[in-house]
Amino acid sequence: MARGLGGWLRESVWEIPLRRCLALLLGLALVTGLFFTVRALAHDDRSCAPGVVRPENSEECVGVATTAYDFGHPQLRDAVQAIDRENDRLRPGSYVTVALMLPYTATTPSTLSDIQHELQGAYLAQYEANHSSNGQSPAIRLVLASPGATGAHWVRMVDQLERMTKSADRLRAVAGVGMSTDSNKAAVQELTARGIPVVGSSITADDLANGHQGKDPFPGLARVSPTNTDEARALASFAKVTAGKALLVYDKPGDPYTRTLQMSFAKLIKGSPYEPQPFTPPADRSQEGTTANTFRQITHLVCDTSPETDTILFAGRHTQLRQFINALGGRGCQDRKFTLLTGDEGSYLTGEKDLDRSALEHNLSVRYTALAHPDAWVKDPARTGGSAEDARVLMGLLAKSGRAPVGPIGSVGLEDGQLIIAYDAMRLAVHGIREATAEGRVVPPLADVGLQWPQVKGSLRVSGASGWICLDVHGNPYDKAVPIVELTPEGRSRFVKIAWPAGKAPGKECLPPS
Repeated sequence: MARGLGGWLRESVWEIPLRRCLALLLGLALVTGLFFTVRALAHDDRSCAPGVVRPENSEECVGVATTAYDFGHPQLRDAVQAIDRENDRLRPGSYVTVALMLPYTATTPSTLSDIQHELQGAYLAQYEANHSSNGQSPAIRLVLASPGATGAHWVRMVDQLERMTKSADRLRAVAGVGMSTDSNKAAVQELTARGIPVVGSSITADDLANGHQGKDPFPGLARVSPTNTDEARALASFAKVTAGKALLVYDKPGDPYTRTLQMSFAKLIKGSPYEPQPFTPPADRSQEGTTANTFRQITHLVCDTSPETDTILFAGRHTQLRQFINALGGRGCQDRKFTLLTGDEGSYLTGEKDLDRSALEHNLSVRYTALAHPDAWVKDPARTGGSAEDARVLMGLLAKSGRAPVGPIGSVGLEDGQLIIAYDAMRLAVHGIREATAEGRVVPPLADVGLQWPQVKGSLRVSGASGWICLDVHGNPYDKAVPIVELTPEGRSRFVKIAWPAGKAPGKECLPPS
């Protein structure tokens, strides 16, 4: 009886409440676990890779990639992994960082091809700097900075790059930049305003350069490509363009590249009897839009010109250029010969699958100013301004790029000039960094790197694979070699001749005049 009462008391006082308490705690644990599980599943992970994220309301991966991240493009993988291998070899504290700024999330095949080639060129210059410079310091680490396909996320990227100048990354320059667009112009303006030196590879717009209208809005900016004005001057000196024999077709309202090319062409044919013909592309000029219909109409006007007119000057991006060439292939006056002249956007047409190559068989020639071409110094050796020997240094690296320790770096293409010009831009960045590094030091002051550009001339020039890089006091290349290239019916580029903005090659001193 006593044992029965004790058992009852034990069960009622301790065991039942204890079981209820344990059940309650277990239930709470299950609910809590379920809550956090649902929360974790519902949470949208916006990271893509270290330093790279998808911003709110965007599926693009933007930021600064510091590991072997290819932005979802397998064709970039070999070059990205080669850069990562080189970065991993660097001893902590021995290097500074250069960021290669390009629109890595682009999707158009022509733009991706350019990005692949620029990555390869920049990497080869990095490898050369770290292995073939007789132990010069600092070593160079390379990272990839992406503002998005159209540059829309440049603010996030710039903020990140600025933080890297003050961290163990020791960022000391940004190279590349890509196209001369309004977004890239804003990014360069902000980078240089924050004291970060920039070396432009393929930017050519006059208003994305210092010295335009006597002003220097981008302190610390240097470029390896000539401005649109210099390209137009070189083209004019080669083609002998005259006002009475040329018609201008241009992008309206344009972007920094097309606007300044239009103005440069307009000066060449001032007094022309023909009104320039505008076309309006989509805001994203990589898209087709409805401009093909406009070009069909313009071809009628081309045929309406006098029989003496034999030149068409085109100020537009490569998508619209391809559409216009296709339209000219179906023009009514195919018995008349025309030469279409344009800027370096023509280089995108090599291998362009949507180009009607038969248009080039109907009395139509397409010639453009390339930023670089592999045949330039071999087929047109000049006494100054560059040399085949300088170009062969890069070719030597390329010969080793298919295997370790240099490569593999992926399928290489030289005809568009992007690999060559990116290699030269990176070499200029390395030159500025090392010239700014005081003896006995490893890291140069950030502010001192951009101060080196005005001295890059004479015996301090950079002997690039694209030609001599002699900078004026504004950081622009002086009388830079401009390869004139012709598009072939096979979709290849045929080197024609080296032209010069000043009408002739620079003197052997390569000292810009006052």
